[in-house]
This record gives sequence, structure tokens and C-alpha cells, in this order.
Amino acid sequence: MDADSLFRTKQARADHVARRLAELYPETPIPLDHRDPYTLLVAVLLSAQCTDKRVNLVTPHLWELGATPHAMARVPGEQIQAVIRPCGLSPQKARAISGLSRLLLENHDGEVPRTFAELEALPGVGHKTASVVMSQAFGVPAFPVDTHIHRLAKRWRLSDGRNVEQTERDLKRVFPEEQWNKLHLRIIFYGREHCTARGCDGASCELCRTFHVPRSRNTRRKSP
Repeated sequence: MDADSLFRTKQARADHVARRLAELYPETPIPLDHRDPYTLLVAVLLSAQCTDKRVNLVTPHLWELGATPHAMARVPGEQIQAVIRPCGLSPQKARAISGLSRLLLENHDGEVPRTFAELEALPGVGHKTASVVMSQAFGVPAFPVDTHIHRLAKRWRLSDGRNVEQTERDLKRVFPEEQWNKLHLRIIFYGREHCTARGCDGASCELCRTFHVPRSRNTRRKSP
């Protein structure tokens, strides 16, 4: 049976993705350095429109100011902003870090809440950030969708790619719940290492070749 027949259905492609990525990435370390749910929450917030590598360079200096909600709530916003400036969007992120630290003290006894609704009520915390914290800090099944996952889900025809919300729903349908927390990291790892936005034209990486993904229209042939 050829690949076109074998991987004709979305479920067949999803099953192959899950098997192959488990082989490539048996371990799924969290890319953001952190100490506990609070520092993970802040690190994920900082990672918006910023690389994990840069966040990991910045957070040790931030934890020197305050690595708990109690300590961070006492740090002036301007001081937080100065430290996190390399991560971009520093005014908004500094306000969010200050605000969520105070709310954790006021509403949650200084602890990071363990529900999506309570997390998403915190300043600067959207559904993706909440999903990362729920899955990686508390082990609750979730499927955070970042740019890599959104792009690869569309490329592998696991979702139509209309928006990240639809991509999340589509992926949750084709992957078992018990795989979500590790699989979303495995897809990110693969997207960074093998199927980058510019490095794979739809036929360069192993999985795209396997699924006979059409080449990108923007790809130009090299001159002989």
C-alpha cells in the first residue's frame, strides 16, 4: 500500500505523527526554565512573541527581584519592566506580572489556581498560557497551540488552520487525551528542529515527505 492510500485519512496521519514523534522525543522537558507553578506562569507570559531561549536568559534576573507572588507584588513595575525588556512588550508584561501577583495574594492565598477559568481571569493570561500551566504544572490534559503546532497541523492536514481555537479542537479530536501533554511539546520540538517555517518547503522533512505534503508555492528552485 502506498503512502497516499495509507495516510488518506486524518486519523491515520495523526496516529503516525503520535508514534513517530514519541520515537524521536521519548523525553519531553519543558523548554522554559522554572521552579514551580508561579515561575512557570510568569515564564509562559514572557514567552509571548519571544523565544524560550531569551526568556530563559531573562528569568534568573527576574527571580532575583521576586520568585514568589509575595515578593513580586512588592517590586515596582518599572523595575520589573527594566529586567524583562529583552523579551519585548515589556510595559504590558510588567503590568501583567505585577497585577497577577497581587491577585494571587488577594484571591488565591498566594497560590496559582488550578482551573482554566481562574487562570484566564488573571492579567495577561490567555487560554494558551493557562493551558501550558494546567498541563505542565498540574498534569491536567490540555493541548496548548503555539505557532509551530498551528502551522504543522495545517501542513499535515490535521486541521484547516482557520484559527488556533479550531486547531486545538481538531487536534483534541484525533489524539487521545492521555497523549496531549507530551504530544504538544513533541510537535513543538519537531517544528523547531525539522519542519521550520522557512526550512521545510512541504517536502523536506520526514513527516511532510511521508504525507506527500505539497511544496510551498513560495519555494523557488535553486539554479543549477
